[in-house]
Amino acid sequence: MKYILGSGSPRRKELLGMILPEFTVIPSRFDEDGMARDGMDACQIVCALSQEKAQEVFNRYRAENPDEEICVIGGDTIVVSPDGEVMGKPSSREDAGRMLRQLSGCTHQVITAVTVIALTGGQVLKRVFPVRTDVVFYPLDEMEIQRYLDTGEPFDKAGSYGIQGYGGLLVERIAGDYNNVVGLPVARLMREMREMGLLLEH
Repeated sequence: MKYILGSGSPRRKELLGMILPEFTVIPSRFDEDGMARDGMDACQIVCALSQEKAQEVFNRYRAENPDEEICVIGGDTIVVSPDGEVMGKPSSREDAGRMLRQLSGCTHQVITAVTVIALTGGQVLKRVFPVRTDVVFYPLDEMEIQRYLDTGEPFDKAGSYGIQGYGGLLVERIAGDYNNVVGLPVARLMREMREMGLLLEH
């Protein structure tokens, strides 16, 4: 079976390597900005984005390789602020600063949704699951926020921080899966794929 990570994230690639020795990276081309979100809560949004991204890669690869057994793994991560705002990646330095001020001194939630779609034995298998982690930030002063923005790290990350980098200096504590905040709850993924019969033990 050919395993495919439907994401260009180097963090997801590193984490998936913990359970799969070999896989191919094919970033999804799905336009998430064009997806309708009316009436959806945060969990529904991230699950829908995860599914759409994985499905696009699955359909594209299968169109070119219709008989090959494949397993596509896709994911999407969002941050939900204390007042319920769904935070994706910031649009600018100002937007990133605004997000960090909202998260300062508060508990927020990180939700990563993972989608697994496989073609095996002539059947299509699909599973979608969200994982939540609570993250508590230290109170941040303006100098600390500007210093973090100067690193350039926040601008490609949901909620404008990366816990595995300098952003870890903003975090007081977490409750839940650390890797989920990084972008892929790999321990849960391993168990889900095992249940689906998609993970060969090695």
